[in-house]
Amino acid sequence: MRPAEYTAEAIIAAGEAIEATGSKVTVFALRKKVGGGNVQRLRQVWEDHVASKRIAEAEPVAELPVEVAETVAQVTEALSRRISELAIDLNDRAVKAAERRVTEVVRAADAQRAQAELELADAAQTVDDLEASLEQMSGERDTLKAQLAEKQAEAQRQAVELAQLRERLVAAEGSFQEYRKEVEREVRRSAERVSAAEKVRDESEKEARTARETMARLTGQIEVLQTQNAHLLESLGSKTVAKA
Repeated sequence: MRPAEYTAEAIIAAGEAIEATGSKVTVFALRKKVGGGNVQRLRQVWEDHVASKRIAEAEPVAELPVEVAETVAQVTEALSRRISELAIDLNDRAVKAAERRVTEVVRAADAQRAQAELELADAAQTVDDLEASLEQMSGERDTLKAQLAEKQAEAQRQAVELAQLRERLVAAEGSFQEYRKEVEREVRRSAERVSAAEKVRDESEKEARTARETMARLTGQIEVLQTQNAHLLESLGSKTVAKA
């Protein structure tokens, strides 16, 4: 047999805690306080506990002493004669007892009805709480669905952008390779131009050096001629003075 989920002690402790707050103990209040359990078992455990308290609180009935018992036995015959007289009284008492019983039954029925109304109110509140929780969970579920759809759309957009970036990267890599080849060709052409320029420069320097040497040689020859002319002029001047 499957053991009870909640012990009778736990159920009784929960009911007493509810009573301590001044509230009426109902099945749904018990269930909420305990945290769960079968409704029928909660009701049975609590009603048995209440009944046992009433029995414990009732005053014990004292047994008749021996002397009284003997006296009762002695007067039994006398009482038999009074049966007819007591019949009316007993009938009256029985009617009154029946009326009291009916009153008690009605009172108990009213109490059970009030109890049922309280339990119904608790049940209605529980249903309202459950419906509110369900509505909140439904709203959270819709929100999560919307967020998931948004994330999926964002992921799809990112995937498209990533594919486009990859295509542009491949194209850029191709363009970069072509550009690098062109740069390498331009570098080679520039190196060739620099080499040619250096060669021209070397030839120009050589020609300039030759020109400078020629200029120096001519300058020396001119100086020699100037010196010779000066000597010649001096010689001519001396001869002219002598003739005079």
